Amino acid sequence: MFNSLLKKSFLAAFLFTLPLLFTTEIQAQTISGTVLDAQSKQPLVGAAVRQMGTSRGVVTEDDGSFEIRLSENGQRALLITYLGYKDLEVDLTVPNKTGELFMFPETYIGDDVFVSATRADETSPITYTNIEREEIDRRNLGQDVPYLLQSTPSVTTTSDAGAGIGYTGIRIRGVDPARINVTINGIPVNDAESHAVFWVNLPDLSSSTENIQIQRGVGTSTNGAAAFGGTINLQTSSSRVEPFGEINTGVGSFNTQKYNVKLGSGLMENGWQFEGRLSKIDSDGFIDRASSDLDSYFLSAARHGERSLLRADVFSGRERTYQAWYGIEESILEDNRTFNEAGTEKLGEPYEDQVDNYQQNYYQLHYSYQLTEQWNANISAFYTKGFGYYEEYKADEDLADYDIEPILPSTPSETDLVRRRWLDNDFYGTIFSTKFTPNDTWNVTLGGGYNYYDGAHFGEVIWARYAGDSENEDRYYDNDGIKKDYNLYGKIQYQLTENLNSYVDLQVRGVDYEFLGNGFVRSAGSTVRDSLVALQQTDDLLFFNPKFGFVYQLPEQQRIYASFAIGNKEPTRDEYVDSSPESRPDPERLYNVEAGYRGDFSRYYVGANVYGMYYRDQLVPTGAINDVGEIVRENVDESYRVGLELQAGVSLSQNLSVSANATFSQNKITEYTQFTDQYDASFNYLGQQETVYEDTDIAFSPSVIGNGIIGYQSGGLNAELISKYVSRQYLDNTQTESRSIDPYFVNDLRLSYALDGIDLLKGITATLQVNNIFDHEYETNGYTFGWLQAGEPVNFNYYYPQAGTNFLFQLTWSF
Repeated sequence: MFNSLLKKSFLAAFLFTLPLLFTTEIQAQTISGTVLDAQSKQPLVGAAVRQMGTSRGVVTEDDGSFEIRLSENGQRALLITYLGYKDLEVDLTVPNKTGELFMFPETYIGDDVFVSATRADETSPITYTNIEREEIDRRNLGQDVPYLLQSTPSVTTTSDAGAGIGYTGIRIRGVDPARINVTINGIPVNDAESHAVFWVNLPDLSSSTENIQIQRGVGTSTNGAAAFGGTINLQTSSSRVEPFGEINTGVGSFNTQKYNVKLGSGLMENGWQFEGRLSKIDSDGFIDRASSDLDSYFLSAARHGERSLLRADVFSGRERTYQAWYGIEESILEDNRTFNEAGTEKLGEPYEDQVDNYQQNYYQLHYSYQLTEQWNANISAFYTKGFGYYEEYKADEDLADYDIEPILPSTPSETDLVRRRWLDNDFYGTIFSTKFTPNDTWNVTLGGGYNYYDGAHFGEVIWARYAGDSENEDRYYDNDGIKKDYNLYGKIQYQLTENLNSYVDLQVRGVDYEFLGNGFVRSAGSTVRDSLVALQQTDDLLFFNPKFGFVYQLPEQQRIYASFAIGNKEPTRDEYVDSSPESRPDPERLYNVEAGYRGDFSRYYVGANVYGMYYRDQLVPTGAINDVGEIVRENVDESYRVGLELQAGVSLSQNLSVSANATFSQNKITEYTQFTDQYDASFNYLGQQETVYEDTDIAFSPSVIGNGIIGYQSGGLNAELISKYVSRQYLDNTQTESRSIDPYFVNDLRLSYALDGIDLLKGITATLQVNNIFDHEYETNGYTFGWLQAGEPVNFNYYYPQAGTNFLFQLTWSF
C-alpha cells in the first residue's frame, strides 16, 4: 500500500509542475559584461550581443563592455557574434556566468573536437543527457563518478562501502555496468575482458572533467566494448582561458577526507595551455572495514596552432580498499547493518590486509588538424597500464587446489593460507575520425579504432600454515588473455527539408581473443573424451551495427526524433574461460527503438522518450552446470526492456527552480529456465531441478525510477533538495519477492555559499551535502544463491546496505 501511494505521489508531483510551466514569469534584469579575444585578451569592439528568443540587442563599446536589459518574454541566454569569431552562447541561469566573456577565432579548435565524432547533439536521433562543468563542480564532493550521475534519467547507483567512495556501480535502464560503454576523450575505458569499469581506479576524476554525456540505448558508434544499454562519455581538460588555481579541502562522515590542488596556466599568447591536479581521498566507509585510501593525479598540456590542436594527457589512480564486495547476509542485516565478514575466517581479529590494491596509469596523445574550413581530421594514441592484486585470508583450503603436495603422507592436506590474485595488463591502441561538412545541408563522419590488450592473470600463496612442498613466489595459476578489438564506422547526416534531418550510422567491429580456457582431450585412438584440461583457445567475431533515424525540428528549440539501432556484444572473459568450445555462449544482439520529444523554452523544458530494447541471446545467470562443471550465464532466446522516460523543469522565479524525471518500464524474459541443485537429507547430490518461468522480470531492473530537484539560488547562496525513488528490484530472474531489494525513497540536501572579491582570492565556496536526511534504511544491490535439500528450498540473500544520515563538507579556495 505504502509503495503504491509513494509511486502515485511522485507521479502527481511530477505532473503538478506542468501547469506551472505556462503561468510563471521572470523578472526583468539588466546584464553587463566585457567581450575579449580569448588568446590576446584584447577587447572586441562592436561585437553584437543579443538576448536569444528576442530581437533585443546591443553592441560592445571601445573597451569591449556591454549592458543589456533582458525581456521577460525571451530566453535567459545571450548570443554574442563577431566577424571572424565563433558564436558564443551564454547561459544566464548559471550563476556568475557573465563578467569577462572570451571569444575564439573561427580557426580555433576546441578540446571538444576529440569527442565530437562519438557524441550526439540536437540533430542526432539519440536519447542523451549532458552534464556541464558547473553542475559537475556543484556535485563533486569526493564521491565516485556514478554518484554525480545518479539524478539523471533511468540511472541507479550502488556503493559496496555504503557511502559512495570505494567500489561503486551504475546501471542505466537496469542494464549492468559491463554493458555500459565508457570512454574518456573518446578512448575506451571498459576492461577488455570483464567489460566493466572500476571507478575506484579513477578517484577524483570528476575534478578534471569538463563535461559528461550519457547516451541511453545503443547510442552512436563509439570505441571499445559495445553499448548494450548506455554510454558514458567524459571529456577531460578544459578550455579555461585565464590562469587559475584551486584548493579543495573536505571532510565528512565515516572519517572521510578529501584534498586536492588544481593549477592551470590559461591560454597563453603562444598558444600553449597547461593544467594539473593532485588529489587524496580517504574514507572508513559506512560498512565495517570498508576503508578506501585513494590517490590520483592529472596532467595536461595543449598547443593551439592556427589550424591545429595537440594535446597530451597523463593521469593515474591508485586505490587500496578493504574488501566489502561480499555484502551482508540477510539474517545478520536485521541486527547489524554494518557487519563485514571479509577476512573473518582468521582466528581472533579479522585479517588486516584483506585488501584490494591496484593502480592504473593512463597516457593519451591527441592531434587535430583543420584541413579546410569544411574538413577536419583527428587522431589519438593511448596506453593504459594496470597492475595490482587483491589479498585474502582463506581457512581450511585444500593444498591440491594450489598445486601443493604435503611433504609427508601424515602431514595435513588442508591449511589456512593467505593468497594474492594478480592482474598485470597492458592496453594500447589508436582511434581516428574525420568530419567533412561541405554545407549546411549534410555532413559525413568517418572514424574507427584499433586496440590491443594483454592481461596476465596469476595467483600466489604468500603464507600458509602448512606450506607442503611449495616455494616462495610459486604461482598456482598463471594465464594470459590477449584481445584485439577494431572497428570502422561512417555517419551521414542529411537535411531532407528545412526542418527534417536524417541520420545513418554504420559500424563494423571485429574481436580476436586468445585465452587459456577449459577443454577435453582424447586418448590416442579413442573417440571418447577422457579428461578435462586447460587449453589455449581462440575466438574471432565480426559484428555489423547499423543505426538510422530522423529528427524533426519544431519552432522554439523543439525537436521530435526517432531511431532504430542494432548492437552486438561478445561474451565476457568468465563466459569464455569457464566453458569449452562446445558449451561457449553465443554473442548477444540488441534491437533498439527510440522515439522522443524535447522542448527548451525560455523558462522551462519538457521531454518524453519511448524506448524498446529487444534482445536475442541475452546472457543471464541460470545456475545451469555446463560440461566444465561451472555455473555460468547462459543465453536466453528472447527478452526485452520497454519504457517511458519523462523530464520537465521550470524556473518558477529568478531564484527558484524545479526539475524532475521519471522512468516507467517493463523488463521481461519471455521464457526462463532456472536450474537448481538438489540434495537429499544427508547432502548427497541428486542432480538439478528445472523450473520454467514465463514473462518474468529481469534481475536488477526496477519498473519505476524517479528523481526530483528543487533548487534555490540567490546571490552566492545555492540550495538543492534532491529526491530519488527506485521501485522493487529482484535478485534473480524468478520474480520472487523474498529474493528482492525493497523499494526506497531517499532525500539529500545540498547547500553552498560563494564569497567573491576577497583579497588575493577569486573566491571561497563552502558546500555542505547531507545525504539521506530522513535516515531511511535501504539497500541498493545484492545477490542470492540456494539449492533444494530433501525437497525444501534453502536460500541465502546478501545485500549492500547504504548509510543513514551522513554529510560531506567542502571548502573551495579559488585564485
